[in-house]
Amino acid sequence: MSDERADERSESANGAGSGATRDDAPAFEAARYPDGSITYPAHPVGPGGQEPVGTVDLSEYTAEVITWTTSTATPPGVREPNHVAIVEFDVDGEPVRAIGQVTTGDIEFGDEVEPVYCEQLRDPEAGIREPASQEWDGFRFRPVE
Repeated sequence: MSDERADERSESANGAGSGATRDDAPAFEAARYPDGSITYPAHPVGPGGQEPVGTVDLSEYTAEVITWTTSTATPPGVREPNHVAIVEFDVDGEPVRAIGQVTTGDIEFGDEVEPVYCEQLRDPEAGIREPASQEWDGFRFRPVE
C-alpha cells in the first residue's frame, strides 16, 4: 500500500478531516485460531473450540460488500441517515465477515471497501450513559476507488 493510501485510511466522524493518522489508529483486530479460522470480533473460543493463537489487523485488507442498508431512524447520537454494511474480508483464503457503518450511501453489493478509522462513531453526549464509560471510536467502510 502506498504511503498516500495509508494516510487516507483514517478519517473523522463526518467522513473527512481531523481523523488520526494511520500510524495513530488502533488495529482493527480479528482473532486467528489454531485450525486457521479467523473471527471478528475476537472470541475467547473459536469455531473449532480452541483459544486464539494470534490476531489479524483487518485494516490492512479490503473487503467486499455482502449486503447493506440505510437506517433513517437512528438511535440518539448516531448520524442520520446511517449506512451500514456486512462486508467480507479474504485473509489468506479465509473469509472474515464484519458489520459496520459505511462512509456513503453510494454503494452496491459486491463493491470493494476498505476500513477507515473514525475517532467518534456517535455523539457521546446524546446517550444516557456517562460518556467516559464507553469507547466511541471504531472503523467505517469506505468504497475503494
